[in-house]
Amino acid sequence: MQIVETGSTAVPRERFVMNAWYAAMWGENLAPGAIVPQTIVGEPLAFYRREDGSPVALYDRCPHRFAPLTHGKVLPNDRLQCGYHGLEYAPSGACVHNPFGNGAIPPAAIVRSYPVVEKHRMIWVWPGEGPPDHDAIPDFSVIEAVLPQHVAKLDFIRIAASYRLVVDNLLDPSHTSYLHAGSLGNAEMIATAKNTVEHTDREVVVDWSSTDVPAPNLLSVMLPAHFPRDHVDKWTHIRWTPATNILLETGMCPTGSERTSGTGYYGFHILTPENERSTLYFFTSVRWNPLTDPALDAGIRDTLTTSRRDVFLTQDGPIIEAQQRRIDQAGEALRPALVAIDVGPVRYAKILDTMIANETGANA
Repeated sequence: MQIVETGSTAVPRERFVMNAWYAAMWGENLAPGAIVPQTIVGEPLAFYRREDGSPVALYDRCPHRFAPLTHGKVLPNDRLQCGYHGLEYAPSGACVHNPFGNGAIPPAAIVRSYPVVEKHRMIWVWPGEGPPDHDAIPDFSVIEAVLPQHVAKLDFIRIAASYRLVVDNLLDPSHTSYLHAGSLGNAEMIATAKNTVEHTDREVVVDWSSTDVPAPNLLSVMLPAHFPRDHVDKWTHIRWTPATNILLETGMCPTGSERTSGTGYYGFHILTPENERSTLYFFTSVRWNPLTDPALDAGIRDTLTTSRRDVFLTQDGPIIEAQQRRIDQAGEALRPALVAIDVGPVRYAKILDTMIANETGANA
């Protein structure tokens, strides 16, 4: 593993899967005519839209004097103009206009263009050198099959830590009974908890369930008046797919009933490493089988939006960032004292390490 110096200590340098789709931003955040900068696995990119609305991703550096292209502007015919000297680039990255001299275009005047797709309301980019696998775009299609009032805000925060720590957090539902006690979890859930893990070489699925427990406070807002709030079966079903994408199904049903009789939400947790110590965290929630009066939908949507953001921003984010600081202070690779709840994080890490090793030809 490579080592990078941080102050007076040496900490492991993170490697990333490059041949994978990473979330760049929610599609609604890339307005026509705008140029949006985003750093993906250490690479600065400039995003903009063609006239037909399709997204473009170019390396955010003009090859002339190395100014960021995000300081330029979008021109007609899908061109991006550098704001420093006016050279213009096509979506392919080729320079198509030089305003100086006889207009000859230097052979080196080309910018790397990245495969980019807009799907499931997200803009995805492929930073690797290998051919993009469009079948590998994670399946978040549930967002397209529901009413708008059942979808929370398409949200985002930045966490100052390795993306791996965030994935570990999301594949471990047990922490909700402690870190999120009173909102997403409670002590009763631990006493009857059952944890199962299944995996392939491209997927890890964790199912965490508790029987005959009080409904967590945040989830109670989705329950109709007749629902037995103090006696529910509660579960969280989590699917991780490479490199950093998690779809979580949280639900409750009356104790002893089939899960399909209950209600809950799908949680989108889409992570993109900016670099070794910064993670872009995109999230939203989509309700399934709503049982409440439709007149309450807007209020429930707003509660899910504000409460989940608060949980991530004030609870998950701070503790993960604190973890990162302690890990970095160690100055060496640390080995966690694993317990039963860690099967999911261990399985995903092995898959990810294998993918990285296959790309780099090195030991992960």
